[in-house]
This record gives sequence, C-alpha cells and structure tokens, in this order.
Amino acid sequence: MPTNFTVVPVKDSTGKAKKAEEEEDLDDNNVLREEEENATGDGVPKENSPFINNTDIDKGNSYDGTNMALFEEEMDSNPMVSSLLNKLANYTNLTQGAQEHEEAEEDEGPKKKAVKSPQMGTFMGVYLPCLQNILGVILFLRLTWIVGTAGILESLAIVALCCSCTMLTAISMSAIATNGVVPAGGSYYMISRSLGPEFGGAVGLCFYLGTTFAGSMYILGTIEILLTYIVPKAAIFVAEKKEDEVDALLNNMRVYGTCCLALMSIVVFVGVKYVNKLALVFLACVILSILAIYAGVIKTIFEPPDFPVCMLGNRTLQNHNFDSCLKMEVIGNMTVTTKLWKLFCDGSEFNATCNEFFINNNVTSIQGIPGLTSGVISENMWSVYGPLGMMVENKNLSSFGGSDPAQDIYMPYVVNDITTFFTLLVGIYFPSVTGIMAGSNRSGDLRDAQKSIPIGTIMAIATTSFIYVTCVVLFGACIEGVLLRDKFGDSVKGNLVIGTLSWPSPWVIVIGSFFSCCGAGLQSLTGAPRLLQAIARDGIVPFLQVFGHGKANGEPTWALLLTAGICEIGILIASLDAVAPILSMFFLMCYLFVNLACAVQTLLRTPNWRPRFKYYHWALSFLGMSLCLALMFISSWYYAIVAMVIAGCIYKYIEYRGAEKEWGDGIRGLSLNAARYALIRLEEAPPHTKNWRPQLLVLLNVDSDQGVKHPRLLSLTTQLKAGKGLTIVGNVLEGTYLTKDAEAKRAEQNIKSAMSTEKTKGFCHVVVSSNLRDGFSHLIQSAGLGGMKHNTVLMGWPGTWRQSNDPQSWKNFIETVRETTAAHHALLVAKNVDSFPTNQDRLGEGTIDVWWVVHDGGMLMLLPFLLRQHKVWRKCKMRIFTVAQMDDNSIQMKKDLQMFLYHLRLDAEVEVVEMHDNDISAFTYEKTLVMEQRSQMLKQMQLSRTEREREAQLIHDRNTASHAAINDKAESGPEQVHMTWTKDKLFTERNRNRECNANVAVRDLFNMKPEWESLNQSNVRRMHTAVKLNEVVVNKSQGAHLVLLNMPGPPKNRGGDENYMEFLEVLLEGLNRVLLVRGGGREVITIYS
Repeated sequence: MPTNFTVVPVKDSTGKAKKAEEEEDLDDNNVLREEEENATGDGVPKENSPFINNTDIDKGNSYDGTNMALFEEEMDSNPMVSSLLNKLANYTNLTQGAQEHEEAEEDEGPKKKAVKSPQMGTFMGVYLPCLQNILGVILFLRLTWIVGTAGILESLAIVALCCSCTMLTAISMSAIATNGVVPAGGSYYMISRSLGPEFGGAVGLCFYLGTTFAGSMYILGTIEILLTYIVPKAAIFVAEKKEDEVDALLNNMRVYGTCCLALMSIVVFVGVKYVNKLALVFLACVILSILAIYAGVIKTIFEPPDFPVCMLGNRTLQNHNFDSCLKMEVIGNMTVTTKLWKLFCDGSEFNATCNEFFINNNVTSIQGIPGLTSGVISENMWSVYGPLGMMVENKNLSSFGGSDPAQDIYMPYVVNDITTFFTLLVGIYFPSVTGIMAGSNRSGDLRDAQKSIPIGTIMAIATTSFIYVTCVVLFGACIEGVLLRDKFGDSVKGNLVIGTLSWPSPWVIVIGSFFSCCGAGLQSLTGAPRLLQAIARDGIVPFLQVFGHGKANGEPTWALLLTAGICEIGILIASLDAVAPILSMFFLMCYLFVNLACAVQTLLRTPNWRPRFKYYHWALSFLGMSLCLALMFISSWYYAIVAMVIAGCIYKYIEYRGAEKEWGDGIRGLSLNAARYALIRLEEAPPHTKNWRPQLLVLLNVDSDQGVKHPRLLSLTTQLKAGKGLTIVGNVLEGTYLTKDAEAKRAEQNIKSAMSTEKTKGFCHVVVSSNLRDGFSHLIQSAGLGGMKHNTVLMGWPGTWRQSNDPQSWKNFIETVRETTAAHHALLVAKNVDSFPTNQDRLGEGTIDVWWVVHDGGMLMLLPFLLRQHKVWRKCKMRIFTVAQMDDNSIQMKKDLQMFLYHLRLDAEVEVVEMHDNDISAFTYEKTLVMEQRSQMLKQMQLSRTEREREAQLIHDRNTASHAAINDKAESGPEQVHMTWTKDKLFTERNRNRECNANVAVRDLFNMKPEWESLNQSNVRRMHTAVKLNEVVVNKSQGAHLVLLNMPGPPKNRGGDENYMEFLEVLLEGLNRVLLVRGGGREVITIYS
C-alpha cells in the first residue's frame, strides 16, 4: 500500500542555516571513511547502528537551533530525520569481489580514491553473469549422452526437475535479496542473516565446498576437451590394450588437471583483474557456441552434415584406426582386406582366423546426423540404460550369433564406460543449472540490486531452461541414438558429438567450450576463496580465522591455498561423472536452506520481513525445499548423507565453540514462537508427579565488586540438574535501578561468566530493590514466565549470622524461608557450601545419607537419585535413616520402608534409628539459657562491633565448657540405647517413664539451677529435639559425603526468629556438608508408572 509523505519546512528563529555546499563537501569527503569505520571484518556495516552509516563527526554536529530544542539532549542517539535521510541517500556500497582488491593494487597514493557509485544494470550485472555460470561444461560434454541414454522424455523430466528446483530457489532468493540492503557476501550473507550464524556457517561452508568442487569439475572438463578433442597425442599415459584405456585417461586427467590447477591458482594469485576482464570473452565463447548449435540444427533440414557411423551388425565401432567402413575393398581390380579386417582377424589374409561375430555380420554405415526431418526422434524417445561395458547398439539393425563376451572387450566396439541409471544422470546433470547466485554475489556492483537481482536471475533461469529443453528435443530429433550414447565421439573419429551438429565447423564448439570451461574454472578459484574469507572474517567458525587474512590489498592468500588443496581432491578423482554429484550435493544443500530461510521468515511474519519482490509464497519455498531434498537423495543417497553430516557437524561446532552473534535471524524468531507456544501449553495444567523435577531458583550473593561469593552453589546446581529443566540464578542489589544499573549489568555479566565456568545452563536475573528482603520476595514471586516457573529455591546457609553487625542478614533468611513456604515452593539450604565438590571432582566410595524425619512429598528421596546421575556423585551409595518413636514398631517400619523404596525403583540401605523419651539434659538447659540471654541482650543494647565479637567469643567458650562437662558425664555413665524394640522392652520402658514423670517435679526442684526456672519451656523442648537429633545424626553420618535432612519450619511468632536460627545451628553442629530440605506441599515422586 502506498504511503504519502509531506515535508514541512521549519524556519530556524536564530537565523542559523547550514550551507548546502558544506553538507555536500562533508558527505563527499567522508563516504569512504564512514564505511571503513562502521564495517565488520567482512565489510558489513554494523547492524546495531540506528541507521546504515553513523559517524562520530555527525555526533559533533550538534543541533543549535531552537525549533527542536525539546529534543536537543537526545540528538546524539536520535538524530534529526533530515540527517538520517541525507545519510541514506548518500549511502554508497563498496563493490564486491575482486574489484575492490583491483582498485587497491592500482591505488598508489597514501589515500584511497573515493569509490565510484555502482553503475551496472540488470542485463550486465545479473543476467549475463548468471547465464555464463549456468551454461557450461555439462551442456557441451554430457548433454548429448544424457539424451541418448535417458531418452527424450526422461531427459525432459530431469531438466524439468532441476530447473524447477532452481526457479523456486530463485524466487525465494529474490525475496530475501530484496528485503533490505545486501552489502556483502552474497548468498552466504543472505542465509546467515536469515537463519542465524549456525545455519549460515554450515550452509556457507557447503556453498564454499560446492564452488570449490565446481572448480575441479571445470578443470576436468577443460582437460577432457584438450586431450580428447584438441590434441589427443599430448597424452602421457597411452593404453596398450583396449581394457586399459579408461585408466590411462584418468591418469592423464590427474596429471594435466594438477598442472592446470597450479597454473590457474597462480593466475588468480597474481592478476585477479585479468580474470574479471576476460569474463566477457569467456561469455562470448559460450553464446557463440550455443548459436552455432542452433545454426547447425537449422542447416540439417536442408543439408545434414556427413558424419558416417560404422556398424558391425547392430554394434557401433570405434572409428579411430580404419578409413573405410568395409571388410574388403577393390583396389586396381584386386580385392584386398581393409584395416577393419585386421582389427578383428589375426592377419590380412582371406584365410586368417577372424572373430566369429565379425564373420557372421555385415558391416554397414549409417548417417550419424540424419537431420531434423528424418524422423529419428521417435527412436530416441525412450531410455537405454545399461551396465558398465554394455555395447552401444542400434536395435533397428539385425545381428547374428557368435558373440563371445570374453573376446568382445578386446574388440573396437563403443561401450558404456559407467553403469547408467536415471538417478545417476540427475546427479551428473544438476551442476549445469547451478550458478543462479552469480547475480546476488555481485549485489555491490549493481545500480539497483533490489530491482535487478529478481528480474535478472529469473530471466537467466528462464533463458537457460529454454535452451536446455530445446537442446534435449533438437538433439533427439537430429542425431542418431548410437552417436548420442557415444560419450567421447569414438564412432566419428573422436569428434565432440555436439560439435558434429554445429555450424560452420565442429571446432567452433570445441574451442568455445574449452575457453568456457577455462573461464568457469578461473572464476570458481576466484570466488571460492573470497567466500571462505567472508566466513572467516565473520568470526563464527574459530578454526577458520587464519583464512580471513591475506595480502596487503586484502587478497585471500591462505584461503586460495586451501581452495586449491580441496580442488586437487576433485582432480584426483579424475572423473567428471564422479565429481558432478559431489558438488550437486553441496549446491542443493545451499538452495535448500535459501528456501527454508524464505519460508521461515514468511510464516513468522517478522516485522522486518518486507521484501520488495512480491511474487513469493511460503508454499513455493517449501516446495523448493522439498525438491532440493528429494534431488539430493535421488542423485546419490550416500553423498546426501555425507553432505548432511558435514553440515550438521559444522552447525554443532559453531553452536558449541563459535562466537555469539545476533543477526536478527529467522531461527531465533522461530525459537521465540515455539517457546511462546510451549509456554502457553505448559500453563494449561500443573505438571504431573511423574514429570516433576526441581526447577531451581538459585539465590546467589555477590561481593562489593559484584563477584560471585559462592560459586560452589552453581556447581551443586549443575550436579543436581545436569542441564535438564529450568535454572534461574537470581541476585538482589540494594538501591535504586537508576543509580545501580551499571552495577547490575556488571553483576549479571559476572554471574553469567561463573555459570559458564561451572557449566550451569540457565538464565540470570539481577534485581535492584530498595532492600534485600523485598528483592528476594520479588524474585520468588515473579521469576520465570508462564509455565516455566521455578518450584524450588536453592540458597546457602548464612554461616556468619552470629558475627554479623546487622540482624537483617538472618532475618532476611528466615523471611525467605517463610516466602517459599507461602508460595508452595520447595526449599534447599546448603550448609558449608564452599566445601561441596566441584564439577571436576570425583567422589570415591562413600554415602549420601538421607534423614527422613517428616514426610515432605518425597523430595528427600528424589534429590539423591538426581545427584547420583552426575559423575561427581555416581559412586556414592544412598542410605536412608528414619526415626522411630516409643510407640513405633521399628522392625515393621524398616520392612515397610524397604518395600516403599522397592516400588520407587530406588536402591538404598535402610536403617531405623530409635529415639526414646529421655530426660532433658543440663546441656540442653544451658544451651537454651545462653540462647535466651544473648537474644535478650541484643534486644536491649546496641552493641558496638568490638563488644559483639567479645560476647560471641564468651558464648563460644561457655558452650565449649558445657559440652565438655556433659561429655564427661556421658563417659562416666553411658546411656543404653536399644536399637530393636520388643514387646517386653516397650512395656518396661513405658512403666519406667511413668515413674520418672511422676517424680520429675521433685527431681527438678533439686537439680535445676535458679536461672533455669524462668526459661520458656517451648524453647527448652525444641532445643532438646535439636540436641538429641544432632547427636544421632553425627553418630551415624559424620563420615558421609552429604547429609540430607528435613528442615524445621520457622516459628509463626516472629519474636522467636533468632531462637530458630540457634535451633538450626545446634541441629547442624558437627556436620560438614548438609542440605536442609523443605518440601513444597505436593508429592514429587510416585510408585506408579
């Protein structure tokens, strides 16, 4: 839909105006410098700038008028519209390919001359280069053979398949190429910026390999024309026997091909400009050759050329070593044998022993090119496939028996040099339709790339498709079938088959095709290194960075060496028919992803997807993609798999090791759409117990320099998660976001770096809040999105809470515990987290001890199982302890627990620990007294730091003395602990406790110190539980690698928060690695499948 713009002039009240001459002068002098300063390694303008060219000079030109004073503070980041439009209008794209290097060579002054605006139009810039790249070696050397072997109908099917594939790809490519400026890199740039660096790198390298092997194919074509049709006597290896001819030809191809490659590489290295200047000459050769073919076809209507083919019976003979197609001839009234006789007989005499088939069949001569009106088209309609060594025969001629296959291989028959079938011919033919990217690769040379690329490319494909279709029909209509199937023209004295049809002379085609192949080979060796250099300079494939360097003028020297090396591999294969399917794979892979890029962008409806070329549709792109994939497997399924494996390996390598790039690609958009869809689906219902896994919110602390305080917390996260599920690493900074934004970004960067070091896969979330308490609350409430929210909070134990000057440190901890409980989240608290193993540690034989005191939904069972999946904890065994009270049957409890674990499919040792009701010890009273006294003192006085430290030391000394006293008491009179309850013991213990309870008041009057009377009995009971449970846990699990323990909940009355911290300290005393676990109020493990 058209958009109308109205430009409203605004007069500057200060009278200050800029002169047009000054603006013009500034633009002219800085065009080149702008592009250099804003270019990345491959000459691409920085894509994060607000517009294409953005320089510091412009920032210096501050706006000094008053009409727009409201916006003057934002001029640096948001320029005036007039300035933006001026820059866009004066944007000059550097010319691509060798032209910029050519200018660098010619430039002698200290300053580079200003780059001229591109002047090439559609015809010269896109149409002719595409025509030259598409038409080439296969047309001249193999198309007649393909028509003869596959027949006209199947040949038309092959042409239709391949041309449809390239036409659909051209439509997709036109859409991508017209969606904004394509500054450099051509097809590689388009794919990488549309599908992201991983796909871009993989497909770019595939395109590079395809272009390189295309160079091999063109060089092999050049040598084949040279040795077969121009100077056959130049062959170094000459076959003495007929069966060695194929090997001799291949060896000659290898030697001459290597020499030709070396020569072409030197030409490319020394004088690229000559290659570009000769391009028109090579193109002229191609056009003249095609015109000669059409002229020859028209001439056959009136006067067919004389190229007789000698037949023995119905078999075609190689016409190299005889002149007349006769067994005997009359010379001077004497009948003598011919040279043909000597080829089949052991002498020239009439009574010589001859080949039986030669004796039984007559020698006839048929016209190789009967002409357009001869009706031979009906005979060439159908395919004639066959195995290696099958003789080329004319079914219309009769033959008689006497054939001896063992002897036939030594006879001068024309035979198949390879096994032929439809899919092979597709692979051999496809390279003749490649080259459609030539226009987009020259986007920098075009006056209007967005208009020229679609028109020029599609017109070139339409033209070449017409040429191929008409050639298939005309070849079938003019040339005898046996001559069409004669790949090297052996039956017409070694003439190029397509040359026999041309007018005025076969040499027009031979010379034209020779120079065409030379030019195409040189252009492949020129283009491939620059493509590799562009990929290397993008920095997405680290090991290729060396190939981004070159000569002082930017010539890609190292890339040229690698290209020549890979090209040599193709030349050592030596067979044109074997190399063609290889490069078909790589080009098809490239075209497949061009179609995918267009389809993805169209379906996603990305806001930036606004191509000027409107004649595209996602269905066409998918059809093109499907056709490319089908052609890959039709041509050669094993080459297709190899090409896909290579592309897949490169993709994974870039994903794993490559530099991170953000190009606004379609795959990222596809990921966002997929993520949105999945999040909406996840939110429909909570996860089933079978799918439940801890989705962690890790509350991490940073120091004053925003460095991570406890990186082992991230190690534990990695070991617990193993990359599965959701991990959010959260941190809170105290302050306001306006003042702390830089610190928040630095903290986020440091946390991400620590996550990378510890191999923690997840997200980082740094919140700035007025106080830590609210910040943690916000994280617990709002971290995550939709169904991808955390269900478990992991945090470290505040080990220095007693020494802290600020009581908020432990108050924040307790409030966080309350927040998680209210949010129905599970909670994991790691004590002594810095002593936890790193990801590189391997714990030996040991145990993970689970103390299952209260049921928490199965978290205590699930966590050790998850930990043992990681190699750090793999060798550890799992032990489960549960506590039996006075009325419990411990034997039955153990059996029930073992059965429960069996149904859970968990391997663990089970032990039931019995804790009967004991008298509250003096140590417990003393602990409680110290706790309450300290709490009271801290409430009444604002102690200085020194006084607090002194009191902390005093408390520590008193605790130590009390502990020593109670230990002495324990040693003097050890308390008997029954590990197995029987019925008799149970009644005896109950009676003893009843007597104790009856006399407890009397005993307490005598035993209690006066200060114990005022103690809160609830605190005494809690301290008693903590002390007794700690004694049992330390006794059983002090040597365990990890202890998992139920975490008691905080008191409902906030006045007892500090006492709660003391209870937990007593509970954890003497244990090294402890993970306190608090369930989230739901079952997380199930016995059902």
